[in-house]
Amino acid sequence: MEILRLPISASQRGKLISAGYTSLYSLSSISSSDLARELKVPESEALEILKAVSHTRGLEISNASCSIVEGAQNAWDMLHEEESLMHITTSSADLDNILGGGIHCKEVTEIGGVPGIGKTQLGIQIAVNVQIPHDFGGLGGKAIYIDTEGSFMVERAFQIAEACIEDMSEYNRFLRKDFQACEIRMQPKDILENIFYFRICSYTEQIALINYLDKFISEHKDVKVVVVDSVTFHFRQDFDDMALRTRVLSGMALKLMNLAKKFSLAVVLLNQVTTKHTEGSFQLALALGDSWSHTCTNRIVLYWNGNERYAYIDKSPSLRSASAAYSVTARGIRNSSSSCKRIKMM
Repeated sequence: MEILRLPISASQRGKLISAGYTSLYSLSSISSSDLARELKVPESEALEILKAVSHTRGLEISNASCSIVEGAQNAWDMLHEEESLMHITTSSADLDNILGGGIHCKEVTEIGGVPGIGKTQLGIQIAVNVQIPHDFGGLGGKAIYIDTEGSFMVERAFQIAEACIEDMSEYNRFLRKDFQACEIRMQPKDILENIFYFRICSYTEQIALINYLDKFISEHKDVKVVVVDSVTFHFRQDFDDMALRTRVLSGMALKLMNLAKKFSLAVVLLNQVTTKHTEGSFQLALALGDSWSHTCTNRIVLYWNGNERYAYIDKSPSLRSASAAYSVTARGIRNSSSSCKRIKMM
C-alpha cells in the first residue's frame, strides 16, 4: 500500500486509510482544508501530510521516468499476447461461447444479479475450474476467494470439485487416455486446499486486503483468479458520504485492474442489484452507481426469464452483446436443461 511508505505517524496513516486514501495519487488534488475536515485533524497537520505526499511522489516520478519511456509495447505484440491467454471455463458451454471461451485473464469481470440467481455458485465454480490442469485445457492455477457476505459454502465447493474431477475423468477416458496418472493424482481435497479464503467483515478490511493482495500473489504466483463475493456488501451498509464511497471504490477498482494485468490473472467481482428510477418508473440495476459501471472490463448481468436463468453481456470492449441460458445443478453450473429449474442445492 503506497500510503504505508509515507514518512508520517501510524495514526495518520490509519486515518488516511479509513477515509479511503490508499494511494498517493488519491491525495494529489485535495486541499489541506478539505483533508483536515475529512481526517478531523488541524489544518497544519493536514498540510504536513500533503507535503510528505508531494515529496514522496516527486521521488517516485523521478525514479520511474526511464522505465515509463522504455515500457512501450506495440499493438501487434499485444494482439499475440491476448490470443495466447487462457480462459477459465464456467462449465457451461453456452455461457463460455458468449464469453469468448470463458472468463478472461488480465481483465476484471463483474457479474451481477438478483438473489438466488447463482452468483455465488458461479464464483465457486470459477474458483474450482481455474485449477483444471493444462493437460485438460485449463490453467492449472489457484484461487483467492474474498467473502464479504459469509455466503461461501465449503460443502458446496467440495461437491463442485468432485463433479469437476468426474468431468475430467470422463474426458480422460474417451479422448485423452494417456493422462490416466493425472486423473488419479487430483482429489477434491487438493482443489479445496488451492482456494485461499478470506472472510471480510468491514469495508476497511476489504480495502486493506485488496492492498495486501499484491504481496500475497507475489508469494503465490500460481494464483490465477481473484473472486470477490460480493464487492458491494459493505459499501451499501457503512457509507453515508457518497463522494467518499466513490473515491474508495475507484481506488479499489484500480488496484484490482493492476493486479489482473501484472499477474495475468482474472478478477471476478460479484455484485448485487438495486432499484433505479428511470423515466418515471423503478427498474432493477446493478448496485454501486453509474461511475462504478465503467471500472470493469466486462459486465455480465444474470436474470430470470420465466423459470430459466440467463446471462447477458451488458458491456465488453471485445465481446458482442449476447445472452445464454444456464442452470445451477447439483454438479455446479451447466448448460440449461428443462429438468434443472429453481432447485435447492443443499
